[in-house]
Parts: sequence; C-alpha cells; structure tokens
Amino acid sequence: MPSGPLLRWLWTYYLKKHWRLMLVAVFFMLVEGSMLGALAKLMEPMFDQVFVAGNGNMLIWVGAFVVGIFIVRATSSVIQKLILTRVALKTSAALRMDLLDRIMLQDGAFHQIHPPGFLIQRVQADVGAVGDVWRAIITGAGRDLLGLIVLLGVAISVDPVWALLACIGIPVLVLPAAMAQRFVRAYARKSRDLGANLATRLDEVFHGIVQVKLNALERYQAAQYRTLTERFIKTEVKTAFGSAAIPAMIDIISGVGFMAVILYGGSEIISGEKTIGQFMTFFTAMGFAFDPMRRLGNISGLWQAAAASIERVKELLDAPLALTSPDNPETAPDGVPEIAIEDVALDYGDTRVLDGVSLVASPGETTALVGASGAGKSSIFNLLTRLVDPQQGAVRIGGVKTTDMSLEDLRGLYSVVTQEALLFDETLRENVLLGRTDVSDAQLQAALDAAHVTDFIDKLPNGIDSHVGPRGSALSGGQRQRVVIARALLRDTPVLLLDEATSALDAQSEKVVQTALDRLSKGRTTLVIAHRLSTIRGANKIVVMDRGKVMDSGTHEELLDRGGIYADLYRLQFKDGKTVIDANVTIAADGQAAEDTPAPGLLTRLRSRFWG
Repeated sequence: MPSGPLLRWLWTYYLKKHWRLMLVAVFFMLVEGSMLGALAKLMEPMFDQVFVAGNGNMLIWVGAFVVGIFIVRATSSVIQKLILTRVALKTSAALRMDLLDRIMLQDGAFHQIHPPGFLIQRVQADVGAVGDVWRAIITGAGRDLLGLIVLLGVAISVDPVWALLACIGIPVLVLPAAMAQRFVRAYARKSRDLGANLATRLDEVFHGIVQVKLNALERYQAAQYRTLTERFIKTEVKTAFGSAAIPAMIDIISGVGFMAVILYGGSEIISGEKTIGQFMTFFTAMGFAFDPMRRLGNISGLWQAAAASIERVKELLDAPLALTSPDNPETAPDGVPEIAIEDVALDYGDTRVLDGVSLVASPGETTALVGASGAGKSSIFNLLTRLVDPQQGAVRIGGVKTTDMSLEDLRGLYSVVTQEALLFDETLRENVLLGRTDVSDAQLQAALDAAHVTDFIDKLPNGIDSHVGPRGSALSGGQRQRVVIARALLRDTPVLLLDEATSALDAQSEKVVQTALDRLSKGRTTLVIAHRLSTIRGANKIVVMDRGKVMDSGTHEELLDRGGIYADLYRLQFKDGKTVIDANVTIAADGQAAEDTPAPGLLTRLRSRFWG
C-alpha cells in the first residue's frame, strides 16, 4: 500500500485524538529548530564586529546570546521528547489492544492458518516498531524539517546563489532515493515474516519441550532455529543497507554542494564582495542543516521499514470476521434447554466432517457422543459454541438458533471441561474466578469442595494463592482437571460440555474427577465425548458417530442389544466385566491384572474400522 493511505489511516484512527499534545510538541520543536538558525545568524556579527573589527564590548553580549540559545534549545528538546514519547506509547498501546481484540474475535480457521508465534510477532514486534518509527517521523517532520527550513532561510538571506549551489545536487537524489525506498520496504517485509517464523519456532519448541527431550530433538530444533536466524540476519543487513544508503547519498551530494559554494563564494570573499562574517554565517547554517538533512533521509528508510509492519498490522485488523453476533439478537433461552442439531453439514476446507447430522439432547439429561477419532464428535461441540458455523442445517438451543443469539449470550450458556484443562500462569484463585468479582468466599469454597480441589490445596506453598505455572505445569493432570471443574461449577450454566475430560488421567485421579463431574452434571443438559465407555454407561442417551454421520442412538442396553458399532466397541473394551488394557492384559473389577486376550479377528476388524 502507498505511504499516503497508511499515514492517513494512522492519523485518523490513532493520532488524531492526540492532536493537542502534538501541537504543543510541534511548537517546542519549532523553538528547538529555530535556535540553530539564530546561532548561525549570530556568526556574522561575531566575526565581522568582534573578531575582525575588534569590538570587545559586543563579546560579552554575543557570549550571553550563545548560552541563552543553548539553554532554550535544551529545554524545548526535553519537553517535546517527553510529549512525543507519551503520544507514541499511547498510540502503540491503542493499536496493540485493537489488534489483540480483533485477533481474539477471529474463528478457529483463522487461528489454524496463523500460528501463535506469527500473531505474537504482529502484536508485539510490529506494533512496537511502528511506535518507535512514528516517534522518529514526528520528530523529523517537526524539529528537523522546521530546523532545516529556518537554516535554509538564513543561508538564502546571506546569498541566494550560494544556497542554490549548495543544493544543486538534490535533484540527482530523486531516482536513487525512490529505488532505495522500494528496496527497504521489500526486505523489511521479508524480515518481518522471518521474525514471525522465528517466534513460531520458539513457541513450538517451548510448548513441546517434553517431546523435544524425549525424542532427542535438541540438535535438530537448534539447527532449524539457526537456519532461520541466519536468513533473518541476512535480510536485516540488507534492510539496514537500504536505510543507510539514503543519508549516505545526501552526504555525497552535500559535499558536492559545499565544494561549489567554496569555489564560487571564496572568489567573492577574496574580491571583497562578501565578508568573512557572511561566509561563516552561511557555512554555519549549511553545516547545521547537514544533520537534519541526514536524519530526514534516514527517516525515509525507517518509514519504509515501518510501513511493512503497518501493512501487516492493518491486514490483520481488516481481516473479516467469519463469526459475528446478529444485529438484533434473540434472547437466550431460560432454564435448562433442549439441544437440537438439525440436518447439519460442516466442511473444513475441502473436507466434509459432518454430513446430515441430526440429534437431540433432552433438557436435564446426559447425552454421550461416541465413535472413532475423526467421527465428528468435537465438531459437534464447535458448532454448539459457534466456533464454526455449518454450511447446511441449524443448531438450536432451547428452540433458538445459535446464529440468532449474540455470541456472548450463547457462550454464557455453557461450561466446558476438556482433556487439555487449560490453566493460565496465574494463581489458583485467579484460574477459578477468571476475573469475576461477584463470587463470595462461601461460593468459592463450595465450588472448591465439590470439585475436590480442597483435597490438595493445603499441600501447595501458598494455598489457593499459589501460582500454577505456565499452562498449569505446577499441578498434576488430575489437579488441573479439578480446577477446571471448580471453574465450571462457579459458572453455573445450564449446559455442560465434557470433551474427553478424564481420558488423560490415571485410575485414581479419574475416579475423583468423575465423581466431581457427576455432581457437576446434575440438573444440566450435558453432552459428553468419551472414548472410555465406562464413563458413559449411565448416560440417558448414547449417540454413535462414524465418519461424520450419526449411525445409531439409544441407551447403553439398547445399543448392546442391537449390536453394531457400539456393541463391537464395547466388546473391544470390556469382556466379562473386565476392562481391556492391551492385547494380553486386562484389569478386572477389583483392579487386579488378569490374562485375557480378545479374539484376534475382532481386534483386527475393529482397528481397521475405527482407526484405519
């Protein structure tokens, strides 16, 4: 995108609200920039009347003026820098928050395409770069540009011809500068992309550190990161080269201009047409103008690098939202609702994951979804919570379509407990409350007791105020699940969604967590995804799914009597009241190991059918 629209976009949405502060900053920039012009102008009387004419009385006044100029310049510099720092930080913070808000509103498909490292790079590094460069641009456009104008005015007042000669090479810069700007922006975009890849790689390594260690991937991951780093360094060096080329060209052209002035002006001084004071005023003004010109040229390169970041940020802010609340949403249903899925079809890209699915979960009852991995069970939960919308059919909660409710009201109907048990790197109390301030100590304690969190809370160093570590790493899997259940109890919603909530737990932890889940599900419409059929035998209804379709439904006994997929799966997991652990060992009802091998034909057939 051209620079003009990007600048207008930044001004309209982020800088315009700070225009009063910016106006004050510009005033002090003008003061700071004009002081250099005053100092240059002071050279003429200092040389002609003091040094050449020998007027000692003016020496004190000239010295006092010099000190005053530097005091005013220093004061105005501090004030405008403080103001600009405040504006830059506030605009960066606003841009960062808007970007984070927008990203969190995106659907699951968006987050599958954009990995966490990529998004972290956009929110942190790119927005930070925009803030830093924007401050430099304001400073350049204010102090340096205004200072340059004043200094050129002083130079022109001495001799317009000298000023013209000093700037004679500037037109030559136009084409090379334009080429350098395109070069910088192209490589800045590559650099930002590589920075995102580096952040993504780090995110994957740190989150998967256990697998990295278990599979001895340290050297492999280090080599991958080293390769990306080397590419990033090469790209950054090229970007720096392009940014430095513009002020370097200004240096060369300025040198040529000075040479022209010395050759032409020197002859006028020798002939007496110009005084030494006039030459020193001109030379000082152009010398002082040299630094603002270089900084302005450098800003051109910095802006091209920042423009690449702004484009990336703007792309994310402008990315359309696939899931939004309706303009006139219907009220969420009261009480414990019925859940109805009506002839739903759902595609992920070109893959159909649900095909004509219809099912009903009766209010206040437990409905279980069973089937092989990839059967579409988790997609049902994604539809209910509107993480995705179906391409066909409708989902109704208490008779109201999910697409007719606001997202906030819809998701306020659910408490969700999954096998991942996501906790934040905060205290246990904060992980249960999740920012709520309307929960009394008695309510919190009741939830902790019901979820069996109090069974282990006294063993933590600071009790409920102990930090649980990144992703809850300071707690065991069973403890994390109980914290999530306490969180769900406090939400006290009419619908409960359980997604493999006990699949990753040992037998002892599973028993405690299952007891808490049973208590949690009372009086709620509950949907359960489970591979362990022992956890859903008491469900009011079991829905059997395979390859995105509902194949059968009924109670546990009805499904066993009819045979089919559920009965085959049940026989695979159970035999004579024993739970099969592997092909040779089973655990009997009393917990003792027993030798028992399922028929090879059945095992082979079920593996082929359910797991390919």
